[in-house]
Amino acid sequence: MSGLHNLKSFQGSKHSKKRIGRGNGSGHGTYATKGNKGQKARSGGQMAARFEGGQTPLVKRIPKLKGFRNPNSVRYQIVNVSSLNQFEDGDMVDMVSLFEKDLIQNKSMPVKILGNGELTKKLTVKIDRVVPSARVKIEGAKGEVVELIKKTAKPEVK
Repeated sequence: MSGLHNLKSFQGSKHSKKRIGRGNGSGHGTYATKGNKGQKARSGGQMAARFEGGQTPLVKRIPKLKGFRNPNSVRYQIVNVSSLNQFEDGDMVDMVSLFEKDLIQNKSMPVKILGNGELTKKLTVKIDRVVPSARVKIEGAKGEVVELIKKTAKPEVK
């Protein structure tokens, strides 16, 4: 039975360390695998990993990033109230119907209805965000608005 006390490595899996600069009989004498002369043949002659032969390095060619993007910000797809006139009277307006009418490009990103233009149809709008002026215009046309993303209440400061 095998145990930890009698385990052996496979044949050929262990290699002896390459010993350079130990005489010509070793096969790695004289120049010790460094070639003839030059910066890399000398001690301490290593170049930085980013060195590119003297041309301007990639690190310096790429511009620094400007500004800041808040990772918690929500980016909305925007649809104006005037665009909703494409729907029939009494229709339900949601992400899928907006996508089918090519008013938005992505079904997974949230949508915001802006109040630009006039609305002449009675619609039920179920969407992520609606600005107050758009809400007034939709409800003024006898429509209904359901916001899916609720505004979070700010915590009270004591």
